[in-house]
Amino acid sequence: MIHTLKVKTIAVFTALAILILTGAVHAERITRMSGVEALDPLKKYYAVPNFKIGGTYEFGNEAAYEFGGQGGVTLESLGREPLRTAYIAAGTPKRDAAGKIVNAVIISPYYTGDATYMYFFWHEGQKGVVHANGALIGPGKMIDTDKWYVIFLDSLGMWGASKPSDGLGMKFPRYSLYDQVQANYRLLVDELKVGKVKLATGLSMGAIQSYIWAALHPDFVEAIMPLGGCAATEPVCHWLFQLMTAAMKSDPAWRDTGGDYYSLPRDRRPAKGMMFGWSVLGQSAFDFKYRNSQSWDEVRKEVFYWEPQGDEGVKLRPEAVDLDVNDVLFRNEALCSFDFTDRLAFIKARTLIVHIKNDQWLSYANAEKAARRIPGATLVAFEDPLSHFALLKSPNVLKDDVERFLREIGVQ
Repeated sequence: MIHTLKVKTIAVFTALAILILTGAVHAERITRMSGVEALDPLKKYYAVPNFKIGGTYEFGNEAAYEFGGQGGVTLESLGREPLRTAYIAAGTPKRDAAGKIVNAVIISPYYTGDATYMYFFWHEGQKGVVHANGALIGPGKMIDTDKWYVIFLDSLGMWGASKPSDGLGMKFPRYSLYDQVQANYRLLVDELKVGKVKLATGLSMGAIQSYIWAALHPDFVEAIMPLGGCAATEPVCHWLFQLMTAAMKSDPAWRDTGGDYYSLPRDRRPAKGMMFGWSVLGQSAFDFKYRNSQSWDEVRKEVFYWEPQGDEGVKLRPEAVDLDVNDVLFRNEALCSFDFTDRLAFIKARTLIVHIKNDQWLSYANAEKAARRIPGATLVAFEDPLSHFALLKSPNVLKDDVERFLREIGVQ
């Protein structure tokens, strides 16, 4: 992406301001604050004081997890500034007599995504909308920003939110997906003054969070539309994430330092393990029939080599540069330790579940089970060679079903 001098200047000063405010100044920032650098100026930040990370959540007792789970650890207690979260807002908020926003739509990010990525892929005028078969959000679009206040969220653990690579590394508290949602709940309620969420949606990890929004706050969220989520860690995903984690921890740079590699020059940090891990995920990211239809010359760009030659593993290199290993390790751990299946029956929100029938990571059969457990839920799905990665375009592929649901809940 080409940046003008003005955009670069704004981005630099924005990043410096955030670093100073959060007390996380490094001689070298380990990871960026935004996935799409050109959209960094759109992102805003909010600190959540005394938020307890890594505690237990007693579903049905919102007062018990108002500021995180019971038994959790605050960043302040570890000598750091309060938990930071981030967002991009689009549209105009409408408020009730008490001044609370009542037309909010929230978008939760996928595994390595953030607010800028979701904005890039779904908002009108962005180049990334081609991957979604067209813009989903903007004036006059499926989710109309002339009517709705759309909030694209970051998630605890990566990018603009507090994360291990801010300085604590492996000493960062082990967070959960529940923490991710609850931290952003505080953002919505305390900073943005949202009184009601009309729709919570997102894909992959963002879809899981959509379920959690409705489970943790049944009277706050009116409708959810999870795109390719699940209610418990699925064995295949657990296996894949464990392989990926083992690959990263097997990197000599990680193993020799016990994960405290930040004093090393960048070219000596555990990039190889990161590339190995992404190669493991990439093998099953797309439908196997599609993978087998590709030539080896195409596939080898995503195959890990310790000593690559030519274009071997070339698609793995950007991930090794953009992401921090410890950030990914913590994210993997969070995705391997959740199960709120028994809470699905208590969800009050109107629900449309969107899924990929041949998703090789998240089972369609489990999506069917979730639809049966949630009162009044509807499930729609399709098959695609891109498998899990087809979720970006799923609202447009199933446009009739999605727009019917949006009309029923009053979003269209």
